[in-house]
Amino acid sequence: MRTANKVAAVTLLFWLMKIVATTLGETLGDFISMTLNLGYGVGILVTLVFFFIILSVQLGVKKYIPAVYWMVIIGTTTLGTEISDCIDRTLKTGYLAGSLILLSGLLLSLFLWYKKYGNLQVYPIFEKNKELYYWTAILFSNSLGTAFGDFLSDNLGLGYMAGALMTGLIILVVVVLHYATKINHVVLFWIAFVFTRPFGATFGDLLTKPLAKGGLDLGTLNASLISLGLMVLMVIISQRKHNRELPLQNL
Repeated sequence: MRTANKVAAVTLLFWLMKIVATTLGETLGDFISMTLNLGYGVGILVTLVFFFIILSVQLGVKKYIPAVYWMVIIGTTTLGTEISDCIDRTLKTGYLAGSLILLSGLLLSLFLWYKKYGNLQVYPIFEKNKELYYWTAILFSNSLGTAFGDFLSDNLGLGYMAGALMTGLIILVVVVLHYATKINHVVLFWIAFVFTRPFGATFGDLLTKPLAKGGLDLGTLNASLISLGLMVLMVIISQRKHNRELPLQNL
């Protein structure tokens, strides 16, 4: 029998969950490396182990399970935060160079995906090898988003609120283009996917950074718990929605 679809459908709920997941990844990554003072090297190790464990579970299941899928997304956002911060700060490449390195990785993964399958369609996905391309591209895009979000807020001096507003505006433009034009929807998906990450990253910074730097000073732990609570609520909603739709898909 053919393996059932393995990934989430792209809906409004998908984008809301993606934004919250990116915010959680930003604050949780900072909590591990900075608040716990483990450093970026240990942070990458911890988040990499978690990512590989939950990705193995995702690749092993035969169908889309919302809780598992979104745990992998959170894994990519958290690991992406550590990778970006390590490139930018530990290796001292800077936010701009770090963004360009990660952008190159994303474009390469998408190029290899397209070369093998002739498309970049993100839903549905049945084949395990294609799913590996999918998760590789997502990991690069989430790492890129952290670096680019830091570039907007720090290098360009926009501040966390202005950075979130700018990336939010770009996402809104993509939504308008999706409904008002015939631009390829897969292309628009990847543009939106990349920019929801810096939106979530700058929003995470807004929650955690000191008041003197334009943040709300909630701290990485409190911000992570708030984001986690929202994520759990939306996963429950997603699972119930999926359960309602499943009988219709099997007709």
